[in-house]
Amino acid sequence: MWTPGILLLLLGALPASGELQQETEPRRLPPPGKLDFGYVPAGVYETLAHYEPGPIGILFHMLHTFLYVVQPNAFPQDLIAKLAKDKFGAIKTEYQKAIYYEIGFLICAAVGLLFAVLMPIVGLFFCMCRCCDNCGGEMHQRQRKNADCRRGLLGTLLFSTSLVITIGVLCAYAANQNLSSQVKNIRRLVNSNMRDLHTFVNDTPLQIDYLVFQYATAKKKVNYDLNNIGPLLGGRIHDQLDKEVHPALDRVLNMAGAMRETKEALENVSVSLEVLQEGTGKLNFNLSLVRTNINRTLNDPGCHDEESDATTAQLCHNIRQSISQLQISANFTRLPRVNPQLEKVNYVLKTDLSAIVQRGYASLNNTPHMVTDQTRSVVESVQNLVDGIGNNITSFSKAFPVQKCLSNFTIAINHAHARIEDYYPEIDKMDFYRWIGCISLCCMVVLVLAFNYLGLLCGTLGYDKHASPTTRGCISNTGGTMLMAGVGFSFIFSWVLMLVVTIFFLIGGNMEKLICEPYHTKELFKVIDTPYLVNPEWKNFIPGYIYNDSDLELTAESLYSTCKENKGIYSALRLDKVFNISTSLNTTVFTKDVVGQLNSVKIDLRGIILLEPEGKQNLQDFSEAGLSEINYADYLEEVNKGVTMVDLLSFARDLETQTDLMPRGPLQTALKGHIGTLRQIHSQQIIPMEQAMSALNQSMRFLERTTSDLPNKVSEVLDAVKAAQDLISYNATHLINQETGKYTATIVGYFHQYIEWVKTSLAMEVAPCKPFSNMLDTAEIITCSFLVDSMNAFWMGLGCSTLFLLPSIIFAVKLAKYYRRMETEDVYDE
Repeated sequence: MWTPGILLLLLGALPASGELQQETEPRRLPPPGKLDFGYVPAGVYETLAHYEPGPIGILFHMLHTFLYVVQPNAFPQDLIAKLAKDKFGAIKTEYQKAIYYEIGFLICAAVGLLFAVLMPIVGLFFCMCRCCDNCGGEMHQRQRKNADCRRGLLGTLLFSTSLVITIGVLCAYAANQNLSSQVKNIRRLVNSNMRDLHTFVNDTPLQIDYLVFQYATAKKKVNYDLNNIGPLLGGRIHDQLDKEVHPALDRVLNMAGAMRETKEALENVSVSLEVLQEGTGKLNFNLSLVRTNINRTLNDPGCHDEESDATTAQLCHNIRQSISQLQISANFTRLPRVNPQLEKVNYVLKTDLSAIVQRGYASLNNTPHMVTDQTRSVVESVQNLVDGIGNNITSFSKAFPVQKCLSNFTIAINHAHARIEDYYPEIDKMDFYRWIGCISLCCMVVLVLAFNYLGLLCGTLGYDKHASPTTRGCISNTGGTMLMAGVGFSFIFSWVLMLVVTIFFLIGGNMEKLICEPYHTKELFKVIDTPYLVNPEWKNFIPGYIYNDSDLELTAESLYSTCKENKGIYSALRLDKVFNISTSLNTTVFTKDVVGQLNSVKIDLRGIILLEPEGKQNLQDFSEAGLSEINYADYLEEVNKGVTMVDLLSFARDLETQTDLMPRGPLQTALKGHIGTLRQIHSQQIIPMEQAMSALNQSMRFLERTTSDLPNKVSEVLDAVKAAQDLISYNATHLINQETGKYTATIVGYFHQYIEWVKTSLAMEVAPCKPFSNMLDTAEIITCSFLVDSMNAFWMGLGCSTLFLLPSIIFAVKLAKYYRRMETEDVYDE
């Protein structure tokens, strides 16, 4: 049908003719990772290489069981291989094994031949014997008491035997008709296989073109990553640097916040201190005035007059002693101002450190853009290489005469199909003759059955038990005559039938055991794959014939099994021996220049400035702002004191309590007025001063924490920034090379994915060779399921009928005595 050379040229060329597909409409690319190449277009093969025999399958199953009983031995793989190697010359030495394997067939064949030889001889002697009035030929029937019982038994046995013969001949007829009906399906199966071959031929170029066209998918993804080298490669470099740089800039930004908070704290200290110093003077004056007025009031005669109450005098005495507590406690006038430090901090804050840090962040975030600018020429070179790879694939595909090979293969298929079509009339003619012959054989048995059934019918209906043997009726006599006619035809036809059955048995049985059954169990393939079977110099004949390399592991079984799974013919025929796709599309072959170009990338990040000199100086100025010169202990000492030595509200409540114990009068009224003055002083002066003291306390504590070891803190921040800057400017080469290697691996990975996809698709999806395994299966169905099974079922049914002709003869001869009219009879006295 087609030569291996055509097959190799057909599928050896992975890239078929045609230019690379250029997609004009951009589509959304998949995220980095696995590429989506879609599905290879696949045709649908219509041949269903599976046969269901239907109801006649029960007969086939019985046949297989019988053959297993006749031949239970395992398939003689070694024996057949040895005979094939020696071209049956080893039969002289291995005949014992062959006989042992065929012993069941030989015994059955011997029985059949013995039957065929003896039956005409026995028939001849039987005929001669009856002509001499022996062997039941004497027309005289002896009277017996159990004659009716014997007649009924013989009739039943003959009828039963005839039924068995009928079943056998019906099975033979069914097998004969089944073969004729299945012959009509041969054309359908062959045409289906031929259409599948055309589908295989038509779809293979499309599938190969699809593989080539899908390079555009990998190319588009590569170009996408190259055009976005800044965000991809630069982004990864930025992310790695950001782990070290971002914390350093964050510390500078935190220091800028600390500067602003320090300024606010100093301003709060300045304001609070001014409030407290001014309030202390006013409060001291007011408290002195209250003490003077209370002393003047206590000089009232009501406090020490002889007529005054002793209790009032005691109360006045107590009040006079307690008013000495009405004095200020904290003296803020001695605390120095923080205006010098505030002026220095304000000077420091003239420089916007936060803006400088933001410029550092922006400079670091500009890494992707820098990478884009610095790799522009390399990206263009790589893109040109990518285009060149596509051109190489296209040029490579044009080097193979695929279309010519496909045309030749199509012509070969059409020619083979035409030749097969020419045989159909001959097949139909041969099948007709076969059908006539089988029907003729069945008719021989049917003729015997007809005489048996007619003899039983006439004998039974015409029998009169009151009539004597010499006076039996014509119908009864006719029945007996028909039975004897059936016996005669049985002797005439049985040996012919048995001879035909024996021949069919030997042919069909051995075909089933040596071809069909081993094909299903794949033992037949093991024989075919026997090393050095076909050629003494070839270990495996298929690769030896195709590739002249018999050591290649390519066997008939593996080829059939691979095609049965509908895998690609590239893997089934091991076409990598001729065209190694792994070598031709190896990553190093197509991407070594790409890798070289990408490895030549030089990225210089020294243009990234994290902290400008102005920012560094700003930090230094902040550390030298004199914040450590503030005597925080003095401030906190005064703050921790109360505004007054005694709580004015408590003092006023105690004074009011004592005043209420005095009798009503000018003294009590005057003291009540002083109590109101104390409360007014508390609300108007003490409370604001306490608030100012609280603010001063918080600000001083914040400043104390902030300025604690401030020069060292600033030095640590500057050292962190310097370390991050050095990492970017001098020590980032390893990081850049590492990320560039990952980026290169990603780019090369797209080519690798394409190559692996091509290899997998070529092995599994391109040119699936199921039609070739279907051709073998179809040949097996035609040979075994149609021909062998039907032939075996035919001889089994016909053989069963022929064997049962023996008891039919015996029963018919004995039964005919009871139906035929006798010439003499026994006479008995009443």
